Amino acid sequence: MTQLTETFKLNNDVEIPQVAFGTWQIPASKAHKAVLDALTVGYRHIDTALAYGNEKEVGQAVRDSGIDRSEIFVTSKLPGETKTYDGTLRDFNTTMNNLDIDYLDLYLVHAPWPWGQMGSNYDKENLDVWRAMEEIYSTGRVKAIGVSNFNVHDLQNVLATAKVKPMVDQIQYYVGYTEPKITKFSKDNDILVEAYSPLATGGLVNNADINGIAKKYQVSVPQLAIKFVIQNGVLPLPKATQLPHIEANAKLDFTISDDDMKILNDMPDTAPMAFHNPTQE
Repeated sequence: MTQLTETFKLNNDVEIPQVAFGTWQIPASKAHKAVLDALTVGYRHIDTALAYGNEKEVGQAVRDSGIDRSEIFVTSKLPGETKTYDGTLRDFNTTMNNLDIDYLDLYLVHAPWPWGQMGSNYDKENLDVWRAMEEIYSTGRVKAIGVSNFNVHDLQNVLATAKVKPMVDQIQYYVGYTEPKITKFSKDNDILVEAYSPLATGGLVNNADINGIAKKYQVSVPQLAIKFVIQNGVLPLPKATQLPHIEANAKLDFTISDDDMKILNDMPDTAPMAFHNPTQE
């Protein structure tokens, strides 16, 4: 399970574990156990958000794990609804109080718009938000900052005035849906792409072609889907609540051949899914 401790390097030289344990849609009542199980299995990167309503439980699990804080990479996110400088500072403090840890490893702007106004233009407001993110970063309370759900235009908007450029863009990404324009722009600008819903929320499981390739490597479809993301230089955030699934998703000691990666990269989207909206629990 070395994949869990192998790292990518962010543009500020911070090392980030290549696989994250995602907690979207894990209710507070189950989050503590799920995160504790993930840490016990060997995950060292935990992803949460203020909008998920489970930060307190995630923080408690990190503290209860007995693992040195420096060995765990914790990510959280600023709500998409927050589009002011002062609001960003306020919500960051709320997140830190919820988590009750000394520092955060990565803090992301959850979306370029409020979730109720998906697709609307908040370019000006996002510059204020990013200025606040840079202020937070300068305090040392967070090791890295970035964004989520930002397309090329949104990234260009922030980069035009940024003193510190985003280190991460976390987007929806899975076999058949690899956002080539955002991914290429991010990589060209040394911004790491993270993949939420790398299993397409289960949508890949019934794909015959993907199943055929998984059998070839004697792995499950989820294992293949997670490894595919990593081999594309993207960081997956698989989510699970049952210990057998948490353990299985961590077994990634195999390599997909170049030919099979091409097949997977050329696949059409066979698992169209609803856009990730953290307010829809």
